[in-house]
This record gives sequence, structure tokens and C-alpha cells, in this order.
Amino acid sequence: MTTPARIALVSCMRNEGIFVPEWLAYHAGLGFDRIVAATNDCTDGTDALLAHLAAQGIVDHIDHDPAGRPPQDAAMDQVLAWAREEGITHILHIDADEFLHLADGDLADLMARTEGADVVPLPWRTFGDSGVTEWTPGDLVLERNTHAEAAPEPGVTKFKCLFRVASFARATDHNPLDPHVADPVVMTPDGAPLSNASLYQKKSARFRPHEVAARAASAQVYHYAVRSEDVFLLKNDRGDGQGKRGDTKYHLNSHWHRQANRNDADAPEMLQHLPGVRARLAEWRRDAAFTRLEQACADAFTAQRAAVLTADNRAGWTKEMRPA
Repeated sequence: MTTPARIALVSCMRNEGIFVPEWLAYHAGLGFDRIVAATNDCTDGTDALLAHLAAQGIVDHIDHDPAGRPPQDAAMDQVLAWAREEGITHILHIDADEFLHLADGDLADLMARTEGADVVPLPWRTFGDSGVTEWTPGDLVLERNTHAEAAPEPGVTKFKCLFRVASFARATDHNPLDPHVADPVVMTPDGAPLSNASLYQKKSARFRPHEVAARAASAQVYHYAVRSEDVFLLKNDRGDGQGKRGDTKYHLNSHWHRQANRNDADAPEMLQHLPGVRARLAEWRRDAAFTRLEQACADAFTAQRAAVLTADNRAGWTKEMRPA
């Protein structure tokens, strides 16, 4: 008898407190069996907010010390151990600036289309800042960031993976690694077969054939890497999920900024979810402790922005645009 799928959504977070409520409120409506947030070294109250929500049964919270390892890799070791103990069969690992978009059916339909797959790579669709320069805590990403690239681009777009826990020893930010099965089955969310070669590479975020992988339309990960100018620049202070600091990735007009800040097309699809998200947030905010912890994250963000985004730092984190 086939074991029913039990699917966990997993995210590794540091200093994402002003975005956590919306991210949770959205994904809580998609039908995941569990939602897990793994935090490390938070200074804005994200960990306290998540601990409170965990006590309410809304999320599972793992706070960990990466001990010098890339935080996402260290966290996923703990998450996979937890998943095996809890009987979780599948994990979707995404970041706090990423939202699963189901264009065709629900989570059960996605699982039915990809029955037998060990890995389902979900293509990024990259969203830009929609002209937002300064973020107001309490605003919603789904409402403010409504411009994106027209479609994922073959060979360029990256992927996040829904994968079978029993089939892999470990996972990093973009895909699982060290297969336990001899020939892992990889399918697009539409059910088309893909090569599994990426699963044997130390670091990989793309799947082949590129044109097949990128055209998957039934499910995508909407990636809001540049929610606003100030939030993007503050990543220089926070660092990234692989523990890197001090490079130019999070500079305005950098290669990554130009690649990620896509405002080419109107993309209003997520607006339909706003009523449900707002209703869930209103319910949570009836809890005075939640409201207090949410406000503490907002205050910490405002203070950090004032302290970090000085004129000198803004200038140092802005690259000159080269003439076309």
C-alpha cells in the first residue's frame, strides 16, 4: 500500500520579521501538512515571532547555530532529520522572498501530476521592485510587487525543488543532493521528464533540457528578490543564506540586481490571494502577543535601515551604470 504523501514547506530565514506574517499567511492556505521555519542569529525578532507562532501550532520553528557552515546547508541537515522522525515524505525548500504559485489546481493536483518523481524542480519567475524604493512595514509583497519578467528564460532561470525525503541524504538551497536511489526520477510540475544530472553536481540550480524545465506553467516559484531598493541594500548587512558577505551581489546595478529586478510585464496573479491573506493576518493580530512581536520586528527594521543605509553606504553599494 502506498504511503500517503505528507508535505512540508521549509524556509531558512534570518532577519525577515517584517515579511514572515504575510509569507506564512499565504502558504498556510495552500494545504501543506507542516510549515517549517529555520532561523539563525536573528537580531530583529524574527526568531521570537516564529517561536510564538510555533506555540500556537501555526508553524514549526527550528533555531540553530550554523557553527561556521553555510546556514541553509546546516539548517537542512536538521530539517531532514526532523522530517524523517515526523513521517514527512516530501519537502519544498524555498526562501522568505519566494512564494509558491499554483496556476493549475492545488497541491494535491501537483502531486498527482508528478506521481513517482523524486524531484520536481519549480522554475523561478522573477519579480522586480515595481518602483518601490522604501518599504513600509505592514505592506504586503503580493500587493506592492506586481511586475515581473514575462516568463522564466531557458538556461537562465533557476529552480527550487519539491523532493522526496527518503531519496536523498541532504539538501542545499536549490536542490537535494547525495541520492539514496540509483536513478532519481525528475519531472517538471507539469509532469514532463527531465535529466537528473544536476543532482550529482556539488552546486547546481538548473535542470535540463532547459527549454522543457523553464516552460513549466502549472506551478512556479515567484521570486521577490528585490522587494524594494532599501530592503535589497540591507542584504549587504545581513549576508545571504550561504553565509557570504562583502561581495557586490547586493549592490544597486550589480549583475544580480539587474537580473533579479525584472519589471517587464504586469503580473497581477497573486492579487486574488489578498483577501485570504488579510483575513488570516487579522485573525492572528487579535492575539496581543503576536501584534507586539510583529511591531518589534517592524521597529527593528526601521532602526536598522536608519543605522545602515547611510549616504556613504548607499553610495558604496551603488555601481555606476555602463553605457549601453
